[in-house]
Amino acid sequence: MKTILITGAAGDVGTHLRRELAGKYRIRASDLRPITKIADEAVVRADISKMADALRITKGVEAVVHLGGYSVEGPWEGILSANIIGCHNVFEAARRNGVKRILFPTSNHATGFYRRDQTIDHHVYPKPDSRYGVSKVFGEALGSLYADKYGMEVFCMRIGNVNPRPIDKRRLSLWFSPRDLAQLVTIGIEHPDIRFEIVYGISANRRAWYDNRNAYRLGYRPEDDSEVFAAEILAREQPGDPVAEKYQGGLFCVAEEIPNPAPIPAGARSTSPRAAAARARARSQPRRPRPAAAGRKPRRGRR
Repeated sequence: MKTILITGAAGDVGTHLRRELAGKYRIRASDLRPITKIADEAVVRADISKMADALRITKGVEAVVHLGGYSVEGPWEGILSANIIGCHNVFEAARRNGVKRILFPTSNHATGFYRRDQTIDHHVYPKPDSRYGVSKVFGEALGSLYADKYGMEVFCMRIGNVNPRPIDKRRLSLWFSPRDLAQLVTIGIEHPDIRFEIVYGISANRRAWYDNRNAYRLGYRPEDDSEVFAAEILAREQPGDPVAEKYQGGLFCVAEEIPNPAPIPAGARSTSPRAAAARARARSQPRRPRPAAAGRKPRRGRR
């Protein structure tokens, strides 16, 4: 049984994946956040922005599934630390420790500025929709470098949205069921002929925007299709931001920051991507100066 490292193991995708792969691999689950242990895992806390931690967690494994990092649009400083420096550290630590196989779950946001009426494949030029998307393009490029220069085997999955079921119209095109995720990850770990590959991490969705023939060439046979949820989702769908609905990346194309979803306390402002986008647009509008108090000069609005 192979030993694999899953970084970002406490996140939603990492948790779904660990449940699906339990008993199939010896899993070393790593995250900066607390991890709820599943089955017989080795749990290690690590900060991948620190090379010493990256070296420690990649030692003695046969494959790395690198899910760790900043998972939404946000301030550049956070993305730089986790998704640029952290990603480099994981690749370099794996190389130094003799780990040949790295699975890099990149994102649909690496190509988010393609229109929804376009079908794209793994050969298209990246069109990131956000700083987060830029960081995923960086990870793909880094994987290409490590494959060509150091002979590592790199499997990049442009993940859509991993959930037990799709939650809105956009995700009818992007949905990636947990069992299909596990199947594609298993291919990435086990396939004997991988040098550098890019595939799309989606289920067999009839509404997909992606030509995923490269994944099918490697043996991927997804079992799920979002269409079974379509009628229910479309019946409740409300019109959204016109720019967001034009492009595959959705609200990432217009928002400056998208917080991680979390329970909303009574009276608190919404943390949904749609609400975050509305606040981002409001912040981008010029502010009118307040009337000056007697004897004081008016303050200038933000530029």
